[in-house]
Amino acid sequence: MFNPSRDQVRQFFFSVWAKYRAGESLAGAELPALDAVLAHPEYHVILDQPERYQERDYLPESGEINPFLHLSMHLAIAEQLSVDQPPGIRDRYQRLLRQHGNAMTAQHAIMDCLAEMIWQVQRHQTAFDSASYLRCLDHALGVT
Repeated sequence: MFNPSRDQVRQFFFSVWAKYRAGESLAGAELPALDAVLAHPEYHVILDQPERYQERDYLPESGEINPFLHLSMHLAIAEQLSVDQPPGIRDRYQRLLRQHGNAMTAQHAIMDCLAEMIWQVQRHQTAFDSASYLRCLDHALGVT
């Protein structure tokens, strides 16, 4: 299983942005990463300054959103959708997409549930609960 360090994740996004800005070709995971970056222009200034932001800490208690975590979650969701794992997520995404009419808004709804599930796993030291994740998505869709 691929388990990059914080620095590797950040370097990946800095590299994707630099390649895009230089007009270089992108491949593999760089393509959905670029889609997420382009959908978040508020992060472009950060990605333009790796020397300033490579080591920066983003503290939730300060109300800060970690842009690298946020972009990484977009990649995780893209991967889940590409393989429909957990089974049924692709259908729920399509329904969220119809409901919201916007891919990023639909992905952010999924992200809220994914973040909650990750927090639960870390807090309780348990395995990821796919059924709870899908129930959270159903709740986001207004299905109970």
